Formats: sequence, C-alpha cells, structure tokens
Amino acid sequence: MDQAFIEATKEPSTTFLMAKFDGILGLGFQEISVDNAAPLWYNIVNQSLVKEPIFSFWFNRDATEGVGGEVVFGGTDRRHYKGEHAYVPITQKGYWQFDMEDVLLGGQTTGFCSGGCSAIVDSGTSLIAGPTTVITQINQKIGADGVVNQQCKTVVTQYGEKIMDLLVNKEQPAKICSQIGLCAFDGSQGVSLQIKSVVDKRVEKLVTSSRDNMCAYCEMAVIWMQNQLKLNQSLEQMLDYLNELCERIPNPMGESAVDCDSLSSMPVISFNIGGRSFDLKPEQYILEVSTGDSKQCISGFQAIDVSQGPLWYATVPMIPCDTNATLQLLSSNVASHDCRILGDIFMGVYHTVFDYGKLQIGFAEAA
Repeated sequence: MDQAFIEATKEPSTTFLMAKFDGILGLGFQEISVDNAAPLWYNIVNQSLVKEPIFSFWFNRDATEGVGGEVVFGGTDRRHYKGEHAYVPITQKGYWQFDMEDVLLGGQTTGFCSGGCSAIVDSGTSLIAGPTTVITQINQKIGADGVVNQQCKTVVTQYGEKIMDLLVNKEQPAKICSQIGLCAFDGSQGVSLQIKSVVDKRVEKLVTSSRDNMCAYCEMAVIWMQNQLKLNQSLEQMLDYLNELCERIPNPMGESAVDCDSLSSMPVISFNIGGRSFDLKPEQYILEVSTGDSKQCISGFQAIDVSQGPLWYATVPMIPCDTNATLQLLSSNVASHDCRILGDIFMGVYHTVFDYGKLQIGFAEAA
C-alpha cells in the first residue's frame, strides 16, 4: 500500500499516561495531516480497496459484552443501526466539521447557537465538548459541581445591572463588554485585552490573567442575561440565576460530578442537526465510574473554548488500537483486526457514517 507512518516523539497530554495505546489511526482530512502525509484512508480509496468511499462507527454501550465496537471501511453494518441515516454536509475539510442549529435543555434553547454553531464528530474524544457558556448552563440543569469562580460572580455583582440596562436599551450584545471596559472590540465581537496563545495549532482562548477571565465571564453573562430577559425575569431573579451559573463553571480539567441518584430529574439534552433533533437522555450522557464499592457519576460534557466561534466536539475520528473491538474492510477480500475503539457520548447513541465521496456525515439511532 506504500503507507507512510509518523512517529510520535513527544506525548504532552496525561491521556497518554493513563490510557494504553498501540497507536492512533487518524481518519481526518489531509489538510490537517502532519507534514501533509497521505492518511491511510486516502490510500485505501485511491487504490480502490473498498466498495464505497465511506466508513462507519458503532460503539457498544454494553460494557459486559466482549466487543467494544466496530469501524467498517467501505460500508456500514446493518445490524448496528435502526432506520436510515440523516446526512449533513461537511462545511470545512480538516476535521469532519458541520453546522448545528441549536442545543436544547429539556426542549428549551440555550440561546448560544442562534446564529449557528460548528460541530465536529471525533471518535478520539470520550466526552462532548462545547463552549463554556453552554456547558455551564447544562451543569446547572443537571446539578453538576464545577469550580466556584469568584471572578465570574464579581462580574455579575459589579456589572450585572449595567449589562441588563444596555440589553434593554437595544445595545448590540457583542459590544457590551467592550463598552463597560472588560473587553476590546474587534469589529464583530468582544475580545480579551490580553495576548492569545496558539496551542497544538488550534487558536484557543487561553485564560492567563484575571483580565482575560473578566472579559470571558462578561461575554457569558451577556448571553445568559439575554435568555433571562426573554423569560421576563426581574433583575434580582436574573442576578441570582447568573450567580448560580457561576458556581457551575467546570473545573480546569473540564469534568464535573453529579449526584448518581438524581438522573431521573435531569433533562433530555438535544442537538438540532440538519433539521432533526438528536436527543440524549440522562443515562446516556452521564458516565458511571465504579471503584470497588464506591460509585461516582461524571457529566458527559466538558468545556472547550476556541477563538473562531462556538465549536462543539461530538466526540477527524481516531482509533486507538488495543483489543476487543472489530474493524472491517469491505472489499472483495474482507479483512478484520482486533482493535478497541474508545467510546464517546454522542457516537455511542448514534451510529455514524463518514461519507468521503459526497463530503457528508450521517447519523442514525444505534442498535
């Protein structure tokens, strides 16, 4: 096949210390390949080794079974999904990125995707990652305990009433935080007054000073208050709600714990994609971790903020190979290989098809 492999000489994340990897098989587009190396999938397609230029993922949510999941190159396995897939076009080659219309908590919009959001489906991420503004609202609804951030509460206390006045007076929301002196304004949105850092080739909003924090929390407060104004809440009610959200901001590692006995009271969380609602029930987005006789429940959502706008990681897919999963190559000679696919929240519920030929991605209920 004449496939080039790239050696990892440095593994900076603690993930590589805790997990057992034989390697990572990247299935993103060549646009983000290191040194522009041709990915394995490109060679498979170019050498006509598959019937169709698609691959698909199924994650087995039943931990008691021996097979952890399946990736099929060249087609799909009809045993692992129900009905038909709903497809959306890829909007940017690199990661498998597409547009998402909204995120809803118990059927109500979070208000953050009103202008549209970008999303990425990635089998290499165990949780669902999204903007801190929305993840904090989710944490509040499910009772997750994140880091109590006093700077967030300071913004609410000192500037909450001013933010409300500006919103009531129809001031452009994107300019509010710069008007009160907490952010600069780049012509389209508020930006931190401090330096931004480039980490792993992704431009991320890296909070490195109290000033950065104040700008970020102000932007969150504006969005939160916009939603509360629509509900005709009083100023006191709004400030109490915003302070409660401040208490739910995720910890620096992005994980938050919940009460295992409270699942029945948690809301359904929905993602509107391609005009269709993809629902996650509490038992699907809460991870139960058992150690001996003790049990802990972890929120399946973590916060990641990027400067280019709202971006969600529904989990380019990667396959860390180990054991107890199957890999199929649909061609005249079907080949299989033992490989563990790390499960993720969204893809565990929805069977996912990556259509390289038509540049689209499809979701169907997993079976």
